[in-house]
Amino acid sequence: MAWHIEIKWTTQKEIEKLDSKAQAAIVSFLRERVAGAADLRQTGKALKGEMGDLWRYRVGDYRIICDIQDGVVTVLVLRVRHRKEVYR
Repeated sequence: MAWHIEIKWTTQKEIEKLDSKAQAAIVSFLRERVAGAADLRQTGKALKGEMGDLWRYRVGDYRIICDIQDGVVTVLVLRVRHRKEVYR
């Protein structure tokens, strides 16, 4: 099953502010590991608390916070930030 990846425009701006190596790693991860995954929940980890319905993926020191929408086969990327800033 191929997942459609949708990135919020504010998140796109966050990605553009990162250095080119981090940008390439994040884009590559989304294209190869997320878009082509059969089960996204095996790759990522569920968040807890008030963000409990969201999932996170690790790419080096960066975290990608996503909303997995099974009904429309879409992954909505909500936030991409360094690990010390992403959960604030």
